[in-house]
Amino acid sequence: MKPAIAVVDIHRTFKVHTEFYANPSARKTIILINGSLATTAAFAQTIKYLQPQFNVVLYDQPYAGQSKPHNSHTRPISKEDEASILLELIEQFQADYLMSFSWGGVAAMLALAQRPARIEKAVITSFSPLLNEPMLDYLEKGMVCLQATDGEQVGQLVNSTIGKYLPSLFKRYNQRHISRLDRHEYLQMYAHINQVVHMDNHCQMECLAAIDIPLLFINGEHDEYTAAQDVRVFAEYLSDCQFVTINNAGHFLDMEHKGAWLQSQTALLKFLQAPARSSSSFRAAPNPQHAIAV
Repeated sequence: MKPAIAVVDIHRTFKVHTEFYANPSARKTIILINGSLATTAAFAQTIKYLQPQFNVVLYDQPYAGQSKPHNSHTRPISKEDEASILLELIEQFQADYLMSFSWGGVAAMLALAQRPARIEKAVITSFSPLLNEPMLDYLEKGMVCLQATDGEQVGQLVNSTIGKYLPSLFKRYNQRHISRLDRHEYLQMYAHINQVVHMDNHCQMECLAAIDIPLLFINGEHDEYTAAQDVRVFAEYLSDCQFVTINNAGHFLDMEHKGAWLQSQTALLKFLQAPARSSSSFRAAPNPQHAIAV
């Protein structure tokens, strides 16, 4: 089924391309938040197991994909801007759930900290509150390529690090997509990464403690950049969170192979369709060096 396309005006500041996949029998709507340098196309595999159960909303950030022609790109937008856009789209589409991937977890968590009344549960995938050594190395190399707007090098970096477990076909798509981005998109991600690396970590985690709905964190077993063990530090700050590790998967989870797709489907649907509960599945010792990771 083809989606209904609309360009939504956000506070007379941004115009956002949206895709609404309607399910006439669905009672709930879920909104999906992209990772860095990605567009709605990145959720092609995820849509396959969500749309039979829910209405699904996808969107491109103002600087990316099909939103680009509708916006000026005179300055990078902040993570707070992205959270504000998400909150407005939640109201526009009356979303009940949200799901984020990778960098999209930043906007998702900041939006959830404002306690949007409509959202009942959220799923945060391939995301970590820690900047570990592999992630810091990736970010430092990425900032050099992004500042130079060297799209070929950015694509090769992504495919050799967080994308190293992707099938060869997806790697070729990644390289083609990333190497052909507009200059403002590389500078946008440079600004985001620079902001992440220098943010006030402890204040950020305390802010996220305001989230009061059930959250599910999904990470890949072999993802060294947003590692499954690192994300469990959230249990110290969130009142109701669960954790799932996808076996034999890296950062891109359901895009990597059929087994990871099936595990992701099972974990997500089980969580969203179950009655809410109020116990955390893990308690971890606090770490003094927290940061929201791309």
